[in-house]
Amino acid sequence: MNRAYRFAIAGALAAGLTAGGAAAAFAAPAPVPAPAPTSSASAPASPAPAATPAATFAAKPALTAQASVDSVAAWQEFRVSGKATGIKAGTTVVLQQKQGAKWVSLPAKVAVNKNAAYSMRVKLGIKGKNALRVTGGGAVSEPVYVTVR
Repeated sequence: MNRAYRFAIAGALAAGLTAGGAAAAFAAPAPVPAPAPTSSASAPASPAPAATPAATFAAKPALTAQASVDSVAAWQEFRVSGKATGIKAGTTVVLQQKQGAKWVSLPAKVAVNKNAAYSMRVKLGIKGKNALRVTGGGAVSEPVYVTVR
């Protein structure tokens, strides 16, 4: 970069800074002077910084799931229940079962109540260890396992 060009840029920035124009945004903020120390032993404490209002963030949608039993006979009824966080009351949650590599929705669904909870009755016929999860409202629970004998 040639010398004349550098001087022209430096002059333009200096003029903007002294005039307080848009170029003032490039300047570093001036340091805040510290209060002068007092000779009194019981000096008042410095004022606390102004509190910023707490931002209200919507909770990330989440579901928990819990089976009422670990093991059941085929077609014996049991319950899957849990809590919903960040999901509106009335939102439908659906039970899914892992079949092979896919999660398949079962005909068990229920709405989240006003206490952010849900509970549904379930009957399974596929014998062996069944992986179940609950999904709805943009959330998916961790799987729970129920063995059908």
